[in-house]
Amino acid sequence: MYLANKKINIVSNNKSVSKETERILKRKLEKSDFIVTENFEPNADLIICIGGDGSFLRTLHKYNFPDIPIIGINTGHLGFFQDLSPRELDEFIFKYKKGDYRIDEISPVEGLICTGNSCNEILGINEIVIKGFKSRTIHLNLSLAEDFLEKFSGDGILISTPTGSTAYNYSLGGSIVDPRLNLLQITPIAPINTIAYRSFTSSIIVPEHATIKIFPEYTYENSVLIVTDGTEHRYNETVEVQVRLSELKIKLLRFKEYNFWNKVKEKFL
Repeated sequence: MYLANKKINIVSNNKSVSKETERILKRKLEKSDFIVTENFEPNADLIICIGGDGSFLRTLHKYNFPDIPIIGINTGHLGFFQDLSPRELDEFIFKYKKGDYRIDEISPVEGLICTGNSCNEILGINEIVIKGFKSRTIHLNLSLAEDFLEKFSGDGILISTPTGSTAYNYSLGGSIVDPRLNLLQITPIAPINTIAYRSFTSSIIVPEHATIKIFPEYTYENSVLIVTDGTEHRYNETVEVQVRLSELKIKLLRFKEYNFWNKVKEKFL
């Protein structure tokens, strides 16, 4: 399989090492007969994101979770999403031209935030977090579909995808989940567990078709803070939040030797 003359979008953050990597990569791709677009092309064949994990997530959000395979080059710190380093550009081009790769699909998490007069949809690759505004204790009634689960009290709850299980979820003590599993993980953030308030203190795993419903109770104000992949949104008079796995698929370009658990050991152990 020979993939020359294919369009490639390159997206980079503003760090000098990223811009230099972008310049070198563009020259190498064009020398190999690829077309590197000046502006983001929704009909391109590949997105290459240069930066760290934050840049990778911002790229997907900025371009509305495009139906184009994406791969990352790490010029940041952890680089869990990024599969390449700047020194692997030639190897990447060689393998890509031969078609020596696979496409892994992951599902974002989808939230529907309903206020008194409207509903707003949000998506997250890693997670959706429901918190109290100004870090106040929040009280949330949780249900799985129509089955009441608990009245949570604490700083908030995080609902993560398997892909996001190694991010904020992991720092809260949640489980690392193999991304080949389709499920959602509910992880409490500083739960209160006393005579007055009883909350789960560990993660809850729910199946892929589950709908998680959250009904806030208000004491001091009538707003909640929704955080998706690190970006905050404040919604006033929120009456219900529904969270489920999205039917949308994000396509990650992987080399055939990619192994999730090897990456976990490399980055965390």
